Formats: sequence, structure tokens, C-alpha cells
Amino acid sequence: MNTFDVAAIKADFPILQRCFNGRKIVYLDSAASSQRPEAVLDAMDTYYRTTHANVHRGVYAIAEEATRLFEEARHAYGRFVGAPDPAHEVVFTKNATEAVNLVAGTWGRANLGPGDHIVLTEMEHHANLVPWLMLSEQKGFSIRYIPVDRSGWLDLSDIDALLDGAKLLGVTLVSNVLGTLNPVAELAALAHAQGALVLADGAQFVPHMATSVTALGCDFLVATGHKMLGPTGIGMLWARRALLEEMPPFLGGGEMIRDVRLDGFTPNEVPWKFEAGTPPIAEAVGLAAALSYLEGLGMDAVRAHEIALTGYAMDALQHAYGDEIVLFGPDGPSNRGGVLSFAFKDLHPHDISQVLDAEGVCIRAGHHCAKPLMRKLDVSATARASFYVYNDEQDVEALVKALGKADELFGIG
Repeated sequence: MNTFDVAAIKADFPILQRCFNGRKIVYLDSAASSQRPEAVLDAMDTYYRTTHANVHRGVYAIAEEATRLFEEARHAYGRFVGAPDPAHEVVFTKNATEAVNLVAGTWGRANLGPGDHIVLTEMEHHANLVPWLMLSEQKGFSIRYIPVDRSGWLDLSDIDALLDGAKLLGVTLVSNVLGTLNPVAELAALAHAQGALVLADGAQFVPHMATSVTALGCDFLVATGHKMLGPTGIGMLWARRALLEEMPPFLGGGEMIRDVRLDGFTPNEVPWKFEAGTPPIAEAVGLAAALSYLEGLGMDAVRAHEIALTGYAMDALQHAYGDEIVLFGPDGPSNRGGVLSFAFKDLHPHDISQVLDAEGVCIRAGHHCAKPLMRKLDVSATARASFYVYNDEQDVEALVKALGKADELFGIG
């Protein structure tokens, strides 16, 4: 089944060598945060040991080297997502959530008001929901929602009416709960026909699939380093350069200015006008190493592995537990990302997670920052296993076996 050598990949991740209760860790929570290979850890350590200085300011050797590494990381990510102008269309933030807030706080604040509306979906992560709710309270525009059907797909039967007159469509590329792979290119074409811009949440997409902002047709794309083998503390906003030029600055301070007077200021060029203060330099270095690692595997191979492993897991869980386990989201692994949210018998997801932890299996339990979707599913929480490049069939078997332990412990049914 494997499209590359998962055993060799596992060996690249120091944390996966840890043991708990005599068992090597089985990490199935990459949708929340992935682990980091030695290459990323080494790149950041080397930067701190040999190079660290602030960027864009000093003219001495290590400052110029730090600036070069930082800007090379920007270019690397831009190329990774197919940006037409990598040097000017990638803004570094601290995470995808801040990237959405940047769009809402700049483009949204300048362009939305009473009588306007935007369109979101019922499966959005809070990061692509709460910033718009906050801005809506302040600016007086309305929000319409594309519903989710019982199979975990977006219900597009009224999409033309929803998009009619909309200023923006915000949509996740892959649901962090359902795993649903949304038809964003199709939706973007419909939105653009109505004059709306498109913000795509790529947090669960960019780390797992070959990405082209041109093919997706979006105007904004957000993602985060910590879900794609990189460090925490760095997120990425891609936006069309023309939009970035029009948008006002987000935060004020150093670096984002060209000139400051007592009666005003002149902002810097894009993308730097959105990067106030000292940026995440070491994190950018780590991100570049993560991108190089993923490119070495090949994103088509990453996706093929994910499809195969997700299908294996769906079959294994249903074979072992039949109707006693409910897998939320679309059927068929090619229709989804490597995310499996499930309900098991009448066990509470947090109880499941605690028992699995005792077996060395790390899964997520909770609402996954998607409370409106939980209400739509008529559950308070789900258990969630999510897969990445360092997972294999043995990890799936460990999950299946550990669920049996949970069943034995609680003695239900």
C-alpha cells in the first residue's frame, strides 16, 4: 500500500521514538499539529547558533544572511502554492487564524458595511468564522451560510441565491472535522461570476496536496506552518498582489513603514507593510526546511499515501466494529483528507481519548473548533484520528486495538 518508505520517514522524527507505558508513541493528531523532522529542528538550531540577527535592518554579514534566509523562505512557500509573484504575494503571520484576521481587519473593514453580505459554510473552523462575526457586529453586514448535508458535503442547491450580491466567499478546502474535500475551484468560479472574492482556508489542504492558487481560483489562501512539519508561530497568507496593494496595514509599528512623521506615516511596500515588528525569522527557516522535506517526498506521493491509509483505516474500523462505530463525513477516501472523526458506541470522546492515551495512541477529542458543525451533526464532540506522512497500517491497527480496550474498560454493549 505504501507509496514511500514510512519506516524511514518515522526515523526522521525524534518524538516518534518516545515510548509511553512501554509502547512507542502512535501519533494520530496531525490535523491539530504535525510533528517535526530532524531536518527542521537542525535548520532552526543552526540558524540560532550561527546566524541570528534581525532582518531587513542590519548591513553586517549575519544580518544580511538572516534576511536572505527569511526572504528565501517566503519565496519557497510562494513557489509551493504556485504563487505568480512569490516575492510580493506571501505575508507571514503567526498562524492561519491571524491570516484570516488580517484579511477581515484590512480588506473586510475597508469593503464591508450595512447592506453587504458574505458567504461562509457551516463546516468552517472558528478561525474562518469568528473574525467575520466580530467584524459583522462592528460593520453591520450580514453572513449567509452554505449548509452541510447528512453525508458531510456542502449542499450547493441554493448556491446561486447565496452568492447573489455577495462580497466574499470564505470556504475551507478540507474540513478539519469531516475531512470533506470541497470543490473550491468550482465555487470560486461561481463566486467570481457574482463579483465576490474568495478566501480559502488551506490549513488542512496545503500540507497534504499539491497546491496551485491559480488552479483553485482563490483570491486569498491561508495556511500554517505547524500543520506541515514546520514550527509553531508562523502562518502564511497568500493574496493577489493587487489586493495586497489596496488593503490598508493591519498592525502598526516598525518594519511596516517606509516613513513616519508626527502627523502620519507612509506604509512599506507589500508584503512588508503587513509584517509589523520583528517577524518569525527562525520559524521561517524551519518552514523552508519543512517545505524542502515535503518536496523531497513529492506532494502527489503524499496525497496518494493519505488516500490509501485513510481507506485502510475506514475499512479496518468498520470491519472491526461495524455499526458500533460512526465515521462522519463523505464515503470514499479520495473524497476527503486524512481526517476521521467518529463516534464509538456510547462512549464519550474524551473517555476514548484517555484510554487510547494509556495505550500510547494520540487522538483528538472535542469540538475541534467547529461548534456550529457539531450542532449540525447533533453531537457535542467527536473523537478524531488524523494521518500524515509518518503514519502507516501498524498505526491504524494500534488504533483499532486500543478502541477495543476502551470498549472492555467501559463495558458497554
